[in-house]
Amino acid sequence: MGFRCGQTKGKTNFMKILVIGQGGREHALVWKLSQSRNVERVYCAPGNAGTSQDGENVSIAADDISRLLSFAKQNSIDLTVVGPEAPLVAGIVDEFRSAGLRIFGPSKAAAQLEGSKSFCKEIMKKAGIPTAAFKAFTSLQPALSYLDSVEHDLPLVVKADGLAAGKGVYVCRNRREAIDAATSMLKHDEFGTAGRKIVIEECLEGQEASILAIIDGDTIIPLETSQDHKRALDGDRGPNTGGMGAYSPAPSVTEPMMDEIVTRILIPTVSAMKNRGCPFSGILYAGLMLTHQGPKVLEYNVRFGDPEAQPVLMRLKSDLAQVLSLAADGRLAELEGLDWDPRPAVCVVMASEGYPGDYEKGREISGIDEADAMPDVKVFHAGTVEKDSRILNAGGRVLGVTATGATIADAKVAAYAAVEQIHWAGGWCRSDISDKA
Repeated sequence: MGFRCGQTKGKTNFMKILVIGQGGREHALVWKLSQSRNVERVYCAPGNAGTSQDGENVSIAADDISRLLSFAKQNSIDLTVVGPEAPLVAGIVDEFRSAGLRIFGPSKAAAQLEGSKSFCKEIMKKAGIPTAAFKAFTSLQPALSYLDSVEHDLPLVVKADGLAAGKGVYVCRNRREAIDAATSMLKHDEFGTAGRKIVIEECLEGQEASILAIIDGDTIIPLETSQDHKRALDGDRGPNTGGMGAYSPAPSVTEPMMDEIVTRILIPTVSAMKNRGCPFSGILYAGLMLTHQGPKVLEYNVRFGDPEAQPVLMRLKSDLAQVLSLAADGRLAELEGLDWDPRPAVCVVMASEGYPGDYEKGREISGIDEADAMPDVKVFHAGTVEKDSRILNAGGRVLGVTATGATIADAKVAAYAAVEQIHWAGGWCRSDISDKA
């Protein structure tokens, strides 16, 4: 198994690329891939108002695998890049590969690392990867019996086993809250099939960090570190969201710690997946808690994070199309590494009024062009749609205003200066993104 760093070598022919998804992560991918000298055209299915500016939108849903496959065949797509987790867990990579098409992402079996939290925890347990102690349950009474045996004031985390659209995780301060969370899933079917199996685990304390790595089954190329902000309100208060902002790098991840993460977490995970017969290829996203005992894995995702992808890809100077092509072909060992902008980047998510609850759609947004015109700023669209030459909000998380600067503080100032240019009825954001750094 290789772990390499440095520059690229070799050439890639002109390519047509299909990016699947419609969020801020997908806009960042379309934007970065379109910069490659080796790329002729970048499509995005279904895309948003921003991806249509940096690429070409295709009106096919991200989970409509048969239509996506037909489009890729008919348009001679050279490489497909999958953004969201749902089509990966549904097996889109297997379908494309069976049809002889190149695609970047894990197989259906390997995507269980995100699709099933109990599968993920079992892999980590067998491989000796540091993570929280856990138990899995499919019926309420055994879960309640287990909780009865737990010290009353001990914080716990209760998670739906399957995909729950960024939800399905309760951080419980005590046993009473954990009982309520388990009951809501196993008895009241709160998250449907995703919550009919749950994982109860100890609550880890420390600083969080996100480690993303590009993997082709053997070779591991870590990306620059980042940290996101899950809570809706300043000071990490309020309900969990899909992410209200992120910054890169995460100063809490030192170089010796990164070496430890690669050695004790990434390499054993990739080895365990290979030994299980489902080698991992794609993006492995390790959500970590930096505890007093060292880094521990909170969860794995099997795709770029959102909003982490925005500041990380903002800093990437290497040709992303070439890198992902090599990974899709199992040739990452030919990559001597990645080139990075040393300047930090900060992404501030602007959201619709009411998010993460109910919100109104169809409100006109102004000022995006003015923000985009500012030095070292890029506005990544997430929940937007274009109608009659107007940009409207169409989701909860609407924009990811991203900026680079000489320091994290400078990048924050630049990002929020760009935020001040953008307006729509009810639009809001946190004011403290990156302050943890």
